[in-house]
Amino acid sequence: MEPTKVTIKKLEQVTDLLKEADESSIGTYLFKGLRIQISKYRASGSERFARLYHRRREQGLCVVCGAKVTKKNPRTKKAYRLCEEHRDKIDKRAK
Repeated sequence: MEPTKVTIKKLEQVTDLLKEADESSIGTYLFKGLRIQISKYRASGSERFARLYHRRREQGLCVVCGAKVTKKNPRTKKAYRLCEEHRDKIDKRAK
């Protein structure tokens, strides 16, 4: 995942979130050529994966590869969690 370019105002907002121990401050930021990475200390692999899974779902990306998901579930009107390629490999194979 590419770092998010931030201004000094945005960096101040992130530090305010850090003071509150808010998990939305977790991420990688780019400020004037410096990469600032904020992550949870000693987070387990499952915690990191869960955060990645939720972030990709919210952005409408495939949870496996991160590609943009274009098709929507006709019943729920929400984007599928997997791209077409991974739906063929994972979801449709199980049937």
